[in-house]
Amino acid sequence: MSWGQSQAVPAKAAAPPALLAPTPEQMEASRHLAQYLIQNHYRKVPLNDSLSQQIFDRFLDNIDNNRSYFTASDVERLRKEYGNRLDDDFITGNPEGGFAIYNQFLKRARQKMAFMMKALKTSTFDFTKPETLELERSKTAPWSVDLAALQDQWRKELKYQYLNMKFTGEKGKSIKSALEKSFRNRLNLFNQQKPEDAFVAYMNAVTTSFDPHTDYFSPDMYENFQIDMSRSLEGIGAKLQMENEYTVVNEIIPGGPAFKGNQLKKGDQIIGVGQGENGEIIDVVGWRINDVVKKIRGPKGTVVRLKVLPASQANKGPARIIRIVRAKVDLQEQAAQKKIIIEKGKKIGVIVLPSFYLDFEGERQNKTNYTSTTRDVIKILNELNAAKVDGIILDLRDNGGGSLEEAVNVTGLFVGQGPVVQVSNALGGKMVLKDEEYPALYTGPLVVLVNRYSASASEIFAAAIQDYGRGVIVGDRTFGKGTVQSIVSIKRPFSMFTNQPDLGQLKLTVAKFYRISGGSTQHIGVLPDIVLPSMIDPEVVGEDTYTSSLPWTTISRADYTPVGSVSRADISMLKSEFKARAAKDSQYQAYLADLATLNRIRNKKSVSLQEKNFETESKTLKQIQDRWGDENLETGKKKKTDFIIQETAGIMDDLIDLKAQETDAPMLQKPAAQLIKAMPLGKK
Repeated sequence: MSWGQSQAVPAKAAAPPALLAPTPEQMEASRHLAQYLIQNHYRKVPLNDSLSQQIFDRFLDNIDNNRSYFTASDVERLRKEYGNRLDDDFITGNPEGGFAIYNQFLKRARQKMAFMMKALKTSTFDFTKPETLELERSKTAPWSVDLAALQDQWRKELKYQYLNMKFTGEKGKSIKSALEKSFRNRLNLFNQQKPEDAFVAYMNAVTTSFDPHTDYFSPDMYENFQIDMSRSLEGIGAKLQMENEYTVVNEIIPGGPAFKGNQLKKGDQIIGVGQGENGEIIDVVGWRINDVVKKIRGPKGTVVRLKVLPASQANKGPARIIRIVRAKVDLQEQAAQKKIIIEKGKKIGVIVLPSFYLDFEGERQNKTNYTSTTRDVIKILNELNAAKVDGIILDLRDNGGGSLEEAVNVTGLFVGQGPVVQVSNALGGKMVLKDEEYPALYTGPLVVLVNRYSASASEIFAAAIQDYGRGVIVGDRTFGKGTVQSIVSIKRPFSMFTNQPDLGQLKLTVAKFYRISGGSTQHIGVLPDIVLPSMIDPEVVGEDTYTSSLPWTTISRADYTPVGSVSRADISMLKSEFKARAAKDSQYQAYLADLATLNRIRNKKSVSLQEKNFETESKTLKQIQDRWGDENLETGKKKKTDFIIQETAGIMDDLIDLKAQETDAPMLQKPAAQLIKAMPLGKK
């Protein structure tokens, strides 16, 4: 058989592993999960056949996102049997339907791995034939009509994986050897699946049918979640989650090794892990998240190498190898930092804020020197005042949020005391969170820089600045996460027995954030006043990429008075000036041209399996990343010049000139140091 032909290959007969079935504890946990979701989730989902179909479709999409395991007849049979009963099973806490679907997935997954190993040994490679592989079949392609058509899909996937490994740096024989080992390991994983694997996979389909941030944690998974939240375990400083068969980077923790290395990004898919400088990179596609985490963690000072499919390339490859030295999260590295840049003779202060951090324990104990974003920003404002800057850029790019309290307080440093954000709970109750302690320390020209990774608390800050008319929001549309989660233990109502097995935990969406103007940040995010596009792929990163995300809605406006530092007329004028300047800026036009090329490649639903075309696209992606990425691909070190900051400084220059025509008022109402001295010890 050649690689240019399609032919069904019968799988070798072998005694299949026993079918998975739910344990008594999982049946019990399922009943309690249903009660928690129905009674306490922010979204009140109708319990009908529509929910059943949503759970069914989402489960199939989760375990077979690329339509690479089930045939059309498989889906038709499963839908007929389970499509309209999963809602009833959910109410009664019966996960057996989910287990039946998962068992069918495992059966076909084992067939696929056996096919791949045999094809790898018996097939010849023909990379001159003009073939393509659809990479996003879940939205565009029908299910394969039969096993022969499915095996033709597998054959193309094998060619794609070979090319991907080749242009990651692997050589001929070692590619086949690495692929065979990967397929054999995955077959072993499929043969060693436990009831917990099926239960967690199915419960994930149930919980994410309510919203994408509601998750079930088995007892083992929750232990890892707690470690991630403590940020104290030695590792790489990244939160991971499972999406389909892939381990995906969910958050880069400020101050951690991955944050300082600046190569690993939110949305990257980790497909391999290697120990040390030269250790073999083990394929981890399809692994349990706990097992991947154990591979990545390790003692301080040791090296781990990650093989990733970058989110910036829509996870299409070629893969990159990222070297990270394990260490503990350094809280100083996540602290606010400043620098001063010169733009056309003007001094511009740049405050980089990686997160809204707070030492909760230090605050609780009323310590005098506990770490907080507010304290650090006050100190920086004092220093920028002493340097007599003409304007300030607050850089919230990649800031995934953090402490809501700190977001509210820092907002006060720029707008003064008053409402910052509204919170609505599942019962319809509304609460307005206000800054009640801090006067406006800075009243001069302000630009807030955001991107697609700016989320949660960052969006609250940016939205308040925009609603107050306090500054100009520049960059990409933000992530759009405007919901609040709470962790609840799944507890038995009563029990006569001690030492019963733990039932796990539920991360539950219980509330929603709203801007003081009444609109939510949910789903849409904060729209910039002036768009300065980044290389982040909006089709991969963002709340609106989740099919079950809560919608954008509105509530009543809070009682606040805009400060009017920047009017809509000002924004219009700044847009016009930026557009005119950008049209003449050859560097910016080259950037837009490369971004258009990148988007064209990312938006393609298929990839060429001709080696020449594959190589051309791979080189193009690398060249664009080399030119405009914020790090050197070889060393991982940040480049000396930040292109986006340079462009933002031009906008700030325009804003300074515009404001200078209106007033000569001093930019700082009083030195920040005075506020620090006036603070009672132990207060914020």
